[in-house]
Amino acid sequence: MQPPSTPHFRLGAFAVIAGVLCGATAAFAYTAGWLSPGRLSREKVVGALSPPGGPAPGHRRNHVKGICFTGTFEANGAGAALSRARLLAAGAYPVIGRLNLGTAAISEPDAKARVRGLSLQILGPDGSEWRTGMITPPFFPVSTPEAFYALLQASASKEPGAMPAFAAAHPEIAAFGAWAGSAPWTGSYAEERYNGINAFVFTDAGGSDHVVRWSMRPAAQPVPVPPDHLATRAPDFLNQEIRTRLAAGPVRWTMALTVAEPGDPVDDPSKAWPEGRRTIDVGTLTIQALQEEADGPCRDVNYDPTVLPDGIRTSADPFPAARSSAYALSYRRRAAEAGSYPHTAPGARP
Repeated sequence: MQPPSTPHFRLGAFAVIAGVLCGATAAFAYTAGWLSPGRLSREKVVGALSPPGGPAPGHRRNHVKGICFTGTFEANGAGAALSRARLLAAGAYPVIGRLNLGTAAISEPDAKARVRGLSLQILGPDGSEWRTGMITPPFFPVSTPEAFYALLQASASKEPGAMPAFAAAHPEIAAFGAWAGSAPWTGSYAEERYNGINAFVFTDAGGSDHVVRWSMRPAAQPVPVPPDHLATRAPDFLNQEIRTRLAAGPVRWTMALTVAEPGDPVDDPSKAWPEGRRTIDVGTLTIQALQEEADGPCRDVNYDPTVLPDGIRTSADPFPAARSSAYALSYRRRAAEAGSYPHTAPGARP
């Protein structure tokens, strides 16, 4: 998708993208880091994602605001057609999850975060684990780790031509700019669709491979809310809203697997797969309880996307492995700062 040729659109698109990237460019923190051996270190990327005043001690370096939940993933067994993973066999599996915002600034109001996220750790009775982090955009703004780091640099630059020059060199960002400027906002985590924009390889019981992306579709009907209306709400309104909603009834999503066909871009998360691809609903995620992250079970979970059960593995997409490396660095840094992390109750664990 190319941007229209009018100067008005180009300036508007850059403004939207810059707004999403403001501060620490944390709205793209879903991809917490990229490693290109000999060229780009995870230290540089994690540093580039920090807000101007530095990270909040003891907190995640990216998607810093969030709330923990526990729940279940109830697989219906349909996923067994694609993968032998135990966690796709029919059954109910415990989940430690996190709803979060695309910001690295702990004080940023919820209404300013264009990107929202859902992270899951699904646990199997055989000791298997499936960790995943999903975001609301249907695709990533750029196609390679190198391009993302260049985007971080351009968005932080004070040179007026930095973003236009970047966009000219990386036209794939136009699709993301269009999404950021036109996709509806909602007033609830529960009304969002969360997308796993990276491709993974599923291996079935017969040994056949299938390249797959997944998403979580909300049971709740999304209700669009104008951004200026959201701006009038409390700075942390999303946590309160999800608590109120859960008290009134279940909060659920359906997991859908989409299968690539030959020729689909399995190594480029900036490109959506064509409509009409085979999609299978494989189970239901249900939130059972919410906990503030300060003392909640998700606080110490590293949602490393390469922690996968047998029957699922990484694909040619370079981002999951790079995210894994930077997540590990972020985890070590915040663990070392545990003494600075605030707690919500006396005697809470460090």
